[in-house]
Amino acid sequence: MSLLTVGSVAFDKLETPFGKTDKIIGGAATFITLTASYFVKENNLVAVVGEDFPQEMIDTLVSHGVNVDGLEIRKGEKSFFWHGRYHNDMNSRDTVEVQLNVMENFDPKIPESYQGCEFLMLGNTAPAIQHLVLKRLATRPKFVLLDTMNLWIDIALDDLKALLKDVDCVTINDEEARMLSGDYSLRRAAKTIMAMGPKTLIIKKGEHGALLFQGEEIFFCPALPLEEVFDPTGAGDTFAGGFISHLAKTGDLSFENMKRGIVYGSAMASFCVERFGSERIQNLTQEEIAARVDEFKKLAAFEL
Repeated sequence: MSLLTVGSVAFDKLETPFGKTDKIIGGAATFITLTASYFVKENNLVAVVGEDFPQEMIDTLVSHGVNVDGLEIRKGEKSFFWHGRYHNDMNSRDTVEVQLNVMENFDPKIPESYQGCEFLMLGNTAPAIQHLVLKRLATRPKFVLLDTMNLWIDIALDDLKALLKDVDCVTINDEEARMLSGDYSLRRAAKTIMAMGPKTLIIKKGEHGALLFQGEEIFFCPALPLEEVFDPTGAGDTFAGGFISHLAKTGDLSFENMKRGIVYGSAMASFCVERFGSERIQNLTQEEIAARVDEFKKLAAFEL
C-alpha cells in the first residue's frame, strides 16, 4: 500500500564520543523513506531542499525506490542544517548550531500522483505544517502517524493539540510524554495523550526500548543491546519508518500487527546507530533485516 512521508531532508554535522563528521545527509524524511524502501514499493516523499543539496543523494533515494516528485529544490537557497554534539552516555546531546534556511517557510506541496495515499507519516516538523499536509489531501489516509518533539510542546502546544485530534497514532519519547501529559507515570500519561485524539501511542525510551499503548492494551519491546553505538541521530525516525512501513506492507492495523511493527521499527533503528548518518540504512539486505528481527524475538522469548 502507498506511503507518503513529509518531513525534512537536510544536512547534519555530528560529534559523538566515536568521532566527528563534516556535513552529511540527514533529516527525518531521509531516514524514514530509506527505511521504508525495504518494506513498500509506493514510497512517496514531500520535502524541500536548497540548491546546495547534492544530486548524488537524490539519486540514492531514487535508487532505493523513493518517489521524489514531491521534493522541492529552491534555487539560490540553502538546505536545513543541524550541528549536534552528543554526550558520553549517547542519550543526551547539545545543539551547537541550527540553520532553518528553506525549512523556515516550508510550504508542503502534494503532487497529484500522491493523492489517495493510504498511509501518511508526518515527520517531525512544526505542527501547523503537518496539519496543512492533512488538509491538502483530498481523501484522508487509512492511517496517520505523527512524530513530534519537546520543542513543539513548548512553543506550539495549541497547534499540536489541534493536530492530535486528527491523527491515529503519535510517537514521542518518555520525556516528551511527561511534558505533554503533565504526568510522570507513563501509563497515566499515555491515557491522557490518547484522550487528546490518537487511538494509539508509542513512547520511545531510547536504549531501553519502546512502549505501545492502545486502549487498555500495552506492549513493550526492548532495545537490542549493542556493543557500540556510533551515532543515535535518526534512530527515532528510522524506528517510525520501520513501524509504519510494516503496517503499509501488510495493510493490517490490528494491535497484534502493530506489535510486530514495533519490533521491525526497533530492528531498523538498531542498524541506524551502527554508523554515522544514514550510511547503514542505505546498505542493508532483507537477510540482515530478518536475522536482526530474529534476534529481537529471542531477546524476550520465554515459556512459563
